[in-house]
This record gives sequence, C-alpha cells and structure tokens, in this order.
Amino acid sequence: MIGDNFEYSLGPPDSGFSLFLAERTKKVHFIRHAEGEHNAATASSGSNDVLTRGDNPARDHPLWDARLTDVGAQKLKQHLASRPSGGRSFTAFDLVVVSPLTRTCETAFHIFGPGRQPGKPGFLSTLDAPDGSEEKLRGEKVPAPRILVREECRERWGQYVCDGRRPVSKIMPEFPSFDWSEVPYDDDHFYTEDARESDEHCCERGIAFLQWLNKRPEKCIAVVTHSSFLRHIFTQFGGNLHKDDQDSLQRLAGNCELRSIVMCSHGNKDGLDVPPLTSDAPRSTVRISSATDLLAGAHNAPP
Repeated sequence: MIGDNFEYSLGPPDSGFSLFLAERTKKVHFIRHAEGEHNAATASSGSNDVLTRGDNPARDHPLWDARLTDVGAQKLKQHLASRPSGGRSFTAFDLVVVSPLTRTCETAFHIFGPGRQPGKPGFLSTLDAPDGSEEKLRGEKVPAPRILVREECRERWGQYVCDGRRPVSKIMPEFPSFDWSEVPYDDDHFYTEDARESDEHCCERGIAFLQWLNKRPEKCIAVVTHSSFLRHIFTQFGGNLHKDDQDSLQRLAGNCELRSIVMCSHGNKDGLDVPPLTSDAPRSTVRISSATDLLAGAHNAPP
C-alpha cells in the first residue's frame, strides 16, 4: 500500500519486478530494540570487551540481560503512528512477536503500550490511539495487539553477557500482559558463557523463525528483535537485488530502526514442520549460501 515502504522484492524476474499471490504474502515489520545499556557501554569504551564476563559468572555481570537507556523507543512510537497503512496506524498490528530479552520487552512495551491480549479476562480489547495517528484524530481506539514472546527471535547468544536472559519468572512480572506461554524454559537454556552461537546455527534459526511466521494466520506482524539476528536472516536474501536495495536490506540495523518487508511463501515447503529450537546447530536441508562471509567486517558490531 502507499506509504508502506515495501521496497524489498525477493527473487525478481527479468522484467524488473515481481508478482506474488496475495494469499501467500504477509507484511513483517522488524524492529531492533532501542538503545541498551550495553550499547552505551561499548560506545563509551570503544570495545566489546566490556560485555565479557571476566572472572565472575556471566549472570553476575551488571550488563547481564541488559536494560534500555532512555533513548529512542518513544520516537519510533510516534513515527509508527504517523505512517498509515490501509487506513490504520502502524501500531495496529495483528500480532507483535518479541524476543524474551529484557531490552526487547521494554522496547515493545514503550512502542505498543501495555499490549493487552484480547479475549482474556481482565484484558482490554482496544487501547487509546497514539498521538498523531489517524485514529487519534478521529477519536477512535485501536485494536490491542497480542504480544507473543518467542525464544527463536532472540539475539545470537553466548560470550557477551548482554545476550543472556534472566529467568522468565523474573521478567514476566514486569510485562504481565505479554503472552509467555510459548517460552518453554524458565532459566536460559541456550546461553553459553564462553562460546558464541555459530553463524550457521543462527542462520538456520532465522530461517526456522521465518517458517514459523509463515504458518501464522496473521497478515501484518511486528517483530521486536536484535541486530545480529536480523543480519543473519537478511544476508541470506537479496542476492539478485539492485546493489542499493541489497545494501538497504542487509546492512546492520540501528537502535529502534524499523525495517519492513513482504514475505512470500512459494508453497513448496509449507507442509514441513518447523524445527524445534535447539542449542546445537541442527542438521537441516536449508542452504546457507552466504554464511561464510555473513559478518565480514561486522564481527565486532555491537549486539
């Protein structure tokens, strides 16, 4: 739709444009979290060394599961509210999926309000429209998005203390209206103190997450996630795009950046089961064509 900024077409034919069956497409708006305390710490020190555990357990580090600073999220909320799509603001999503790390939960809360889940006792089905939105000008409320927490879209884990998460039993009381029912472990089952998740595993995890999104019934989805995870997804696509579009799709996301895509299923793998999330690299048939040079020049980028 006009104003959606869906400039990324995957696999365009020789004509220079692509046609997709509408029923096989959905809009996914990827949002990187706002500035975290770990981002401020690495910017101040000029090194990611401040994110390693040192001699103490990673969970005792002050930047473990880092929180947000006060920068960014409110600006994105206003930006979303001012960009209508089909007569509704960009905050009126069918579903919001969020990583379980504290900084992404805080970002989702700042952007989407309390995220109350419709249809549950004690929860509201509508929220006050954000200032500046078309709904606010018309005096309307907007549907309350369901905010669903999923481990699959968390940051590339291991080594850096900011990328471990607190127990769900500690985080959930801060975000009680989020849906935590699909997070299987209270403690962090995946973080490793001294080894980083491999590029190959993070790439496959990203593809599995897209497969899961593809099976969802919703058509307009926001995902609040992390820069390295997004890079591992996007670098696997866009190889036949114009160089400017490829750079726009694949570049490292900034704090609280919104990057919108249209995802189209070809239908040939829709019946496959989505592989479960594991801590070890899964054996799969997904071809990772560019994982070897995925983070060339970006291994030291802030998480």
